[in-house]
Amino acid sequence: MDSVLTRAQITRWRNAVFAIFLASGLSIATWSARVPAIRDTLDISRTDVGLMLFIGGVASIIGLSISSVILARFGARRSMLALMTVFAAGIAVIGLGTDVFGSWPVVTLGLVLWGFGNGCLDVIMNVEAAAIEKTIKKTILPLFHAFFSFGTVIGAGLGTLAITVGLVPGIHLPIIAVLIVVIGAISVAFVPNRETAMDATPAEEREGWRERLHIALSAWREPRTYALGLIMLGMAFAEGGANDWLALGVVDGHAAPEAMGAAALATFSVCMTLARIFGGPLVDRFGRVVTLRVLSVLAGAGLLLFVLAPNLPLVFVGAALWGLGASLGFPLGMSAAADDPARAAARVSAASTIGYVAFLAGPPALGFISDHIGLLNTLYIILGLIVLSGFASGAARPIAGSTVGAGHPAPAGAERD
Repeated sequence: MDSVLTRAQITRWRNAVFAIFLASGLSIATWSARVPAIRDTLDISRTDVGLMLFIGGVASIIGLSISSVILARFGARRSMLALMTVFAAGIAVIGLGTDVFGSWPVVTLGLVLWGFGNGCLDVIMNVEAAAIEKTIKKTILPLFHAFFSFGTVIGAGLGTLAITVGLVPGIHLPIIAVLIVVIGAISVAFVPNRETAMDATPAEEREGWRERLHIALSAWREPRTYALGLIMLGMAFAEGGANDWLALGVVDGHAAPEAMGAAALATFSVCMTLARIFGGPLVDRFGRVVTLRVLSVLAGAGLLLFVLAPNLPLVFVGAALWGLGASLGFPLGMSAAADDPARAAARVSAASTIGYVAFLAGPPALGFISDHIGLLNTLYIILGLIVLSGFASGAARPIAGSTVGAGHPAPAGAERD
């Protein structure tokens, strides 16, 4: 069923998936930037926030776990639109639950919808992005994640603006939800039907989806999947921890105003976005392994500075380094999982699931721990996982026959990483 696409069709496909990544990032930062306001309006503790995040994380894990089933049954195009609608509804329910119903169970229901939809979408949109990367034969997956980060920048910026003008979450979040649905409806129209994305024709749906499911689950039997998942786990935890707790860390840990917390999250997101925009050429020059090791050092140093900084300017420097360092771990793990085009969909799906368990389920656990040892001290857990990710970076070395992410050949006689 896959056909040769023209340059114009590939460009439209790429731009459509860019927009889907952006919408996903927008949803996360929209919720994250309003965590302090939601906590204060509902008059709940960090433990309560952590519990809500944990429940949302469980929903995300369920979405991740069945993403292969959804992809195999409905294909990428229909699945992405449906899931974007689900998590947009979740964002709206979070806002309404805060200011209209004043109910943490309603907010938690919104987090369940958001977590399930966004978690499942993350796997499927990365399968699409990896396919585009292999089609054009360049390291471009970081650029897709740059658009995710660009979405978080927009979300954090709009969150800062909403706080400044006094817009409550009950108005702010439903507006963003409508925008997300519009983005999804327009974007999916430009995503081609592809056999490798399991976009079956109506005649194939009834008899072929079990075979497609078997292919989608096959990567879980491969050791390299788990090695790549370890790399992605550490950096996904670093990114997810920032999205959920960086703003609150500035407000509670460094006694700064709420707007400064949102601004620090925006700083983190801007730096992550810049690294992802320019990261592809760097990877093609130096290779995945060297790039991942250097960035793990930056992420660890930035997080350490964020925790120990004696003043607000240094907190922002730490947030910037943290964002730069955490920028490429997840997309390069995806790229490595897609080295073999014949098995790319299954391997990307499996490896991304491991990483997103950390991204979505890990940060809620920090809320429970922080009530006992303090939020800033809790962030040392993320530091340890960043170090672990750096040591595991060798697993991202391209497999035989793959050229994307290998870097330029080393000079004769020199050892190549």
